Amino acid sequence: MDDPIHITPGKDSKYEIGEKGEYNDFELQPENGTLTRALKGRHMQMIAIGGSIGAGLFVGSGGAFHTGGPASVLLGFMIVGCMLLFTVQALGELAVLYPVNGAFYTYAVRFLDPSWGFAMGWDYAVGWLIILPFELIASGITISFWRTDINIGVWITVFLVVLSVIQIFGVRGYGEVEFVLGLIKVVAIIGFIILGIIIDCGGVPSDNRGYIGAHYWHDPSAFRNGFKGFCTVFVTAAFAFAGTELVGLAAAEAADPRKSLPKATKQVFWRITFFYVVSLFIVGLILPSDDPSLLGSSGANTKASPFVLAIQLAGIKGLPSVFNAVITLSVISVANSCSFGSTRTLQALGATGMGPRILTKIDRKGRPVTCVIIQLLFGLLAFIAEASSGTTVFTWLLSFSGLSSFFVWGSICLSHIRFRYAWKLQGHSLDELPYKASFGVVGSYVGFLLNVLALIATFYTSLWPVGESPDAEVFFQQYLAAPFVILLCLGYKIYSKGAGGLYIKAQKMDLTTGMRVLDLDPLTHRKKSIANLPSRLFEGLF
Repeated sequence: MDDPIHITPGKDSKYEIGEKGEYNDFELQPENGTLTRALKGRHMQMIAIGGSIGAGLFVGSGGAFHTGGPASVLLGFMIVGCMLLFTVQALGELAVLYPVNGAFYTYAVRFLDPSWGFAMGWDYAVGWLIILPFELIASGITISFWRTDINIGVWITVFLVVLSVIQIFGVRGYGEVEFVLGLIKVVAIIGFIILGIIIDCGGVPSDNRGYIGAHYWHDPSAFRNGFKGFCTVFVTAAFAFAGTELVGLAAAEAADPRKSLPKATKQVFWRITFFYVVSLFIVGLILPSDDPSLLGSSGANTKASPFVLAIQLAGIKGLPSVFNAVITLSVISVANSCSFGSTRTLQALGATGMGPRILTKIDRKGRPVTCVIIQLLFGLLAFIAEASSGTTVFTWLLSFSGLSSFFVWGSICLSHIRFRYAWKLQGHSLDELPYKASFGVVGSYVGFLLNVLALIATFYTSLWPVGESPDAEVFFQQYLAAPFVILLCLGYKIYSKGAGGLYIKAQKMDLTTGMRVLDLDPLTHRKKSIANLPSRLFEGLF
């Protein structure tokens, strides 16, 4: 058997070796500092539950309602939600065993192909770099719900300064901010669901519609624009769910990933079921999908948020402003996540030699200084909104990250499939894994297939938009990320002169570098049987 391929970060790197000789970390450790393991269990759980809930759910879903109808939105979000459930479970298994900086990008390098991993890493990093200025603009737009007399540039400056201050406190600052803002979002959604049920049952005195029930599923319709309308929901759902994978990226800076990460990944089930599916189902009951105000639901135009519109339609005073404040905080939360996602991925790219050496610089407090500066400089692009052509420029910039979520999630699933195959081939048993994905490798196969189908559906609606003729400009604005990823992959393959071949063979996969060996929970030794199936499912979701 050929010797396994070991990933070498660089000549100045070193591994932490435990007492038993096992590798504890796989990350570049410069002499001037290392990434700090400061994220507690509560941080990890809140990052999983509410970390990426933002304008995608609160505002972007409005366009999906108008184009696809309430049934399409519900089905689309459920499909993408199932995809994410399988993906995060697979990511959890890998991240507990290999809590390394870069997470899923490094898994693609190790278990798929270095060129594809390079493409995934840079596509993911660039995506978050570009989304930050978009979120800063969105934050400023939310303020226009109350004040239209203040230039948006003022609010962009304010929010950029706030974000810069958060960076001073490093990963602990990120964790605390996400914990507080995530808690606010969770409480707000629970409150909206309760309010929505009351509105639907006719319990609001100011709402003269009385009992609504499922009226809006019949008039105007549960489905709009047929199958094509249904397909358009996938991109909206992907944007709304984007960032769910950050819980895996945060594993490298978690104090105890063995305990906190499995709990966090299990919370994704409740986040998908309750905060997305149930809340959108309620919106579909109390807001007609043909409401003309939904036509403007994009970016952070909260005046067209289906959540705000549903409250306004019920004639409730004051609450629309409260929910707009929640959306503003949610957008700030996503901007905070942008900074974490891009800086850690950039640092990992530099650490593995797939990016400039300067990206590896970490100060004594565990902050990737160079990467943070680059991210904040990208934040200055938000001032493009002041230009008359700002919208056009940003549409093209965002097109680079439009499909990155599907590529990343699909890569995670495929990495898990390849890892499990190599794990067995190299003589290991599943009992050796400190945490196993609740749905096993079957869940990863299903997750990968769903990602492929979502990409096909998006290609279909990009080529033939709803209500429009095929247009090259529209197509590339929707699908530019695909050729961008392919170009990155082929470029690195040429640069590395095809090192590693078409893909990494299972017998050559490095399964030891970066492995964290821990005492296994007694429950992991239980054999699978029909008798303990209910308890295993319960433990997998709770």
